[in-house]
Amino acid sequence: MTTQPTTFAHHLTQDPVPEEVRAAILADPGFGTNFSDHMVKIDWFGDVVAGTGRWSDPRIEPYGPLVLDPAAAVLHYGQEIFEGLKAYRHADGSVWTFRPEANAARLNRSARRLALPELPEAMFLDSLRELVSVDEQWVPDGEGESLYLRPFMIATEAFLGVRPSRQVLYSVIASPAGNYFGGPVKPVDIWLSRDYARAGRGGTGAAKCGGNYAASLVAQIEGEAHGCQQVMFLDRDRGDAVEELGGMNVFFVLGDDTLVTPELTGTILEGVTRTSIIQLARDRGMTVEERRFTLEEWREGWRSGTVTEAFACGTAAVITPIGRLLSAEGTIGDEGARPGTVTMDIRKQLLDIQTGRAEDPHGWLTRLV
Repeated sequence: MTTQPTTFAHHLTQDPVPEEVRAAILADPGFGTNFSDHMVKIDWFGDVVAGTGRWSDPRIEPYGPLVLDPAAAVLHYGQEIFEGLKAYRHADGSVWTFRPEANAARLNRSARRLALPELPEAMFLDSLRELVSVDEQWVPDGEGESLYLRPFMIATEAFLGVRPSRQVLYSVIASPAGNYFGGPVKPVDIWLSRDYARAGRGGTGAAKCGGNYAASLVAQIEGEAHGCQQVMFLDRDRGDAVEELGGMNVFFVLGDDTLVTPELTGTILEGVTRTSIIQLARDRGMTVEERRFTLEEWREGWRSGTVTEAFACGTAAVITPIGRLLSAEGTIGDEGARPGTVTMDIRKQLLDIQTGRAEDPHGWLTRLV
């Protein structure tokens, strides 16, 4: 069955960012600090418990502050979710995004977990197309650059009782993005968190919601105090099994051409980049294992040489090599380590598909403009 496109009303800004200012931003986009001229808004009214409700008034508006009642449910009970994906400028000037259907599906998995309404996939895809078509001039074309798209959903009903909100806002904003960690790709050091957990069994670890990231911040601060760019969380109930970083999934390359990543247990976010890497690794003939991988296995594998590389992945950072894991218990990895060959090969293959420099054998790309 063909779904009719969503009709968006356009209320465009009369005062866009001046062209010379936009050009200066795109010359050095950084990450998440500047935003395009417009945003998507769609309202929902209904009752999730009763299974009723509808999305209404899809529109493009000038980027700007949201007006929320001080009693809005999102401010008191954290009922919100979000996604992250990128729009890439190809050599012919067209703009594409990568596996947006997977983001739409994950948004709805998160919505079910946070008792929010599900958004039809077609409406999700149309929201991306509409925003990028209006703000196409914000898509950079530099090496490794993109327009980062941030769809999110928040509970807006003014009500202090504890129940699912009956009013919700879905929105999309966009931000030109360069390298997440800045500069050329190089291994990052990460800190092992022993005192904090990102998520617990039965919690919201598999959902992409702000509370998970808020829970990681104090550990992130601790890691930065030790000179690390990210923090690693463990599952102490499963023998110190590696889970993920504060905002990225993690992989390990073994010397026998095996790629290992922690299995999904409900406490780990199923990253779109993660699933893509698994497929690309299998395409190149590697054995891929999704299983429990413990801190001790990592330590012994590094000592013996059976663990040859480690890397983190996510939409924002794509693939980032891990240099060392630092902790009060000692260090795993070598200072001054260079990016691993497998890590960089898969990274290049993924980026080449996303940017149109290589064939898209799995049909992952969707044209936006």
